[in-house]
Amino acid sequence: MKLRIIPLEQTALGRLKKFTDQSIGDGYYSELEIKEIFEKSLSIPIDGISTMCSFLLVDEMDEIFGVRFTYPPGRWSRGKGEGLNPNKWPYDINETAYFQSLFLSPKIQGKGWGSKLSMASIEVLKKIGARGVVCHSWKESPFNSSTKYLEKMGFVKIAEHPLYWQHVNYNCTRCLKPPCQCTAVEMYLNLENQKNRSADQESR
Repeated sequence: MKLRIIPLEQTALGRLKKFTDQSIGDGYYSELEIKEIFEKSLSIPIDGISTMCSFLLVDEMDEIFGVRFTYPPGRWSRGKGEGLNPNKWPYDINETAYFQSLFLSPKIQGKGWGSKLSMASIEVLKKIGARGVVCHSWKESPFNSSTKYLEKMGFVKIAEHPLYWQHVNYNCTRCLKPPCQCTAVEMYLNLENQKNRSADQESR
């Protein structure tokens, strides 16, 4: 099976609803929200051109095996749940992108595709001038894999938000029936630090 990473396409939105229901829980995203995700994933136009910041992982038949939803600066104001501390970030919210969700099919988990999808978004964010990325990781993920993978990418913990998803009316894969009892870990990636490290390496 050959997999490839492609920018989120409008033609995939119908299939995305089914994929997200299977990945995170029935009803986490409505059909309307999936459509809104597409719009929020497009950067504010520069010279009339917008850039897609969310990415899909698909096979030869365009079956979805993974997705990274990413909102560029200026396209978002909050996450799915409640809890955000912009006063603790190194950069303003208008300079900060948001990692909304990362979902992978169980068939390809543990093979590095999550990092590859995230890096595809990060490279685009750098090009459009984002200075940082914030996200909410799922603390109760198996073996705390969500937080650990983000830390490997350079994200640092900002705060914890108990019951972050309690007002989202969906069937959590861990808690089952609502309300969700899980905790979100707010995390931040400083893209300027990454740029500086890359510049230092090139100068050597």
